[in-house]
Amino acid sequence: MSVPQIEWDQPLIEKYNYSGPRYTSYPTALEFDQRYTEQDFLQATGRYPQRPLSLYLHIPFCHRLCYFCGCNKQITRQGHKADQYLDTLEAEILKRAPLFRDRTVTQMHWGGGTPTFLSAAQVSRLTACLKANFRFAPDAEISLELDPREIELEMLDHLKQEGFNRLSMGVQDFNKQVQKLVNREQDEDFIFALMARAKALGFVSGNIDLIYGLPKQTPESFAYTLQKVLELRPDRLSVFNYAHMPELFAAQRKIKTADLPDAARKLAILQQSITTLTEGGYQFIGMDHFALPEDELAIAQREGVLHRNFQGYTTQGNTDLLGLGVSAISMIGDTYAQNHKVLNQWHQSVSEKGTGLWRGVSLDSDDCLRREVIKALICQFSLDIRRTEQQWGIDFSDYFSEDLQLLSPFIRDGMVIREGDCLRVTARGRLLIRNICMCFDRYLRTTVRQQHFSRVI
Repeated sequence: MSVPQIEWDQPLIEKYNYSGPRYTSYPTALEFDQRYTEQDFLQATGRYPQRPLSLYLHIPFCHRLCYFCGCNKQITRQGHKADQYLDTLEAEILKRAPLFRDRTVTQMHWGGGTPTFLSAAQVSRLTACLKANFRFAPDAEISLELDPREIELEMLDHLKQEGFNRLSMGVQDFNKQVQKLVNREQDEDFIFALMARAKALGFVSGNIDLIYGLPKQTPESFAYTLQKVLELRPDRLSVFNYAHMPELFAAQRKIKTADLPDAARKLAILQQSITTLTEGGYQFIGMDHFALPEDELAIAQREGVLHRNFQGYTTQGNTDLLGLGVSAISMIGDTYAQNHKVLNQWHQSVSEKGTGLWRGVSLDSDDCLRREVIKALICQFSLDIRRTEQQWGIDFSDYFSEDLQLLSPFIRDGMVIREGDCLRVTARGRLLIRNICMCFDRYLRTTVRQQHFSRVI
């Protein structure tokens, strides 16, 4: 399967640049509610008992506040708070792990917050607990996010010794003025040293996160950042759209709206980023993600086996995902479950019940079908209609008659083509894949739902 290049169509991008989900899940988290119970979770663990297991651990602590951040986090420099957190996290692990004693963990990711807030001893404590309670595959993919401002080079050696083999580093922008305005000043040379050390230690993959739309960014200033990224040559790259929502995230109130690039300049930065990275040898995976052609994500997309879940694009789609820690989300069986988002409430829930479960949703057959349709479009940019009909026992045109009507403007605008038994997203439509997927989202039939999401670009 050849991957087409992106065609930048300014009028179409402006026409369709409205709000919509990122589809790390379908249904989205807006559909989660507290009617989902521990019994629902327990039943879900038996739905696909042979599936491998993916673990996600949320470490909420950061040393310093980044003004753009919308993550679930707690700013502190008190290391003992992490020890208290690990006490509760270990209790949750001991409660959940027996449900998966016959499963093999093939993937684990630590997110946050900043997982490298943990000291070397705390990292070892947590990995020891996990390895004592779960069965890990020898070749398991084990990754974490790190902040280059708050880590010593030697910590990479320790992480490698503990089994980590992939790293994701938040850089956002190499421009000093931009860094200062978002309270994330960092040392450029040290970032290069971290990447060099990771490669020397044999980390399999490295990811760099950038953000466009930050205060005082211009196409000219971001060109410097892109050039530095090409010099770093990470295996994977994320270029996220900054969504300014100060009414939701208090930290963003420290960013002056007047300093933000306007819509035209923001689009120019994105267009420049795509051109620079694809000409620099990166494959556009989808939405904000790029990968070198030899990376697993790029290979999986070319072979039509790429997946997507709460951790983003992944090669390991046929797994159940167990989330542990405050706010963590699980995808078990045909259900989604989320832990309490407020730290004290999560602590209390684990103390009283053994788990941090707060809310969730059980998927019906229509949800499961639409999830597969959306996943195929967002990962492969195509959908095999005949295969879908055979797998789900439906007549596609009849079942999705309303959805196809919603899709018709995208077909008229040359963003989607129906070729026999295949729906194919064209190069013109790839940047707007979220909008295309929204046509198949039955929860978005009212504009009220759309108001909960950021713009697609």
